[in-house]
Amino acid sequence: MENKRELFFFKDYFKDFYKEQPWKVQKKILWTLKLVETLNQIPEIYFKHLEGTEGLYEIRVAVGSNIFRIFCFFDKNNLVVIGNGFQKKTQKTPTQQLERAIKIKQEYYEQDESY
Repeated sequence: MENKRELFFFKDYFKDFYKEQPWKVQKKILWTLKLVETLNQIPEIYFKHLEGTEGLYEIRVAVGSNIFRIFCFFDKNNLVVIGNGFQKKTQKTPTQQLERAIKIKQEYYEQDESY
């Protein structure tokens, strides 16, 4: 199946989060990332724009009753830049995680300009 989007893992933010997860969670994360890469239209239960942000999205992963979120954003055409991830334990996205995602996005674009 042809990819509709390309994933770019910025620095080690995602990798550090991913390595901490149990195998079952890692497997579901990879499955969900494959959906983001290949589907024309990604169902909102897996991929959603975060209201009140400028172009920040969350990749949504559920394993049993555990909920995980991976922040990302778009760059040049169909490039999805993957940032930090976390396990969601409350209804609302923790401000600290959201602020971190915004900083990662700023860092990405600042670094991008240096080329």
